[in-house]
Amino acid sequence: MRYAICNEIFGAISFERSCGEAADAGYEGVEVAPFTIDDDPTTITDERAEAAGRAAREAGVAVCGLHWLLVRPDGLHLTTTDDRIRERTIQFLQHLARVCAAMEGKVLVLGSPKQRDVPDGESYEDTFRRTRDACRTVAETAAPLGVTLALEPLTPQDTNFLTSAAETAKLVRAVDHEGCRLHLDVRAMCSEPRPVPEIIAAHAGEFVHFHANDPNLGGPGSGAVDYAPIFRSLQAAGYDGWVSVEVFDTTLDGRAVARQSLEYLRQACG
Repeated sequence: MRYAICNEIFGAISFERSCGEAADAGYEGVEVAPFTIDDDPTTITDERAEAAGRAAREAGVAVCGLHWLLVRPDGLHLTTTDDRIRERTIQFLQHLARVCAAMEGKVLVLGSPKQRDVPDGESYEDTFRRTRDACRTVAETAAPLGVTLALEPLTPQDTNFLTSAAETAKLVRAVDHEGCRLHLDVRAMCSEPRPVPEIIAAHAGEFVHFHANDPNLGGPGSGAVDYAPIFRSLQAAGYDGWVSVEVFDTTLDGRAVARQSLEYLRQACG
């Protein structure tokens, strides 16, 4: 397995410096929040994305993909009944697929909990249908670019839609496109009744990307989650993709957390 880290952990420094910090900590890849390249990601051109990808490689890391996709600009929402807003969101995700490809990344991790909630007063079935159609449209743009839209289950505390791996896998199957796959996240899986290794085993062959984190909002190894059985389950599932460290607690020292997380993962992997 290859280890990456989400670059926003390093705080308000340049994208180039964050890549250098990741490489210095021992990571092979970075997972990029688009707003760390520009506060308005709609302005990121293919040329600028290509330059950012080169800068990452020169620093010693590959761009594995993008996440925190719908944080900025304001006003995006994937499941809304407002056709105008939903179409704008789809077009923005298509734009990010092109940005990702220009950076030589491979996945768009679609978390963004508040931009994908079931709208008030709306049925789950209608929301599911709109999301299916929207994701298929994005996948149709992403797949020819070599990019996969990876749908991320999140906790019920974060969102009211796609709160389990099984529910999200059902949507992936409904999208029915090679450019749309499942993503798994340890913090989210810890909110489910089944143990994390069982969830991984149940979705072997379905997930394309993996987040390593902890319910305490810190990095792997910072809380009670034991990663040794998680790695055994990943290996049994034949997963050989990126294991990407994601940390939500912005008060932590990014450099220290990056190094501690990678050291822990390597030990847990055996």
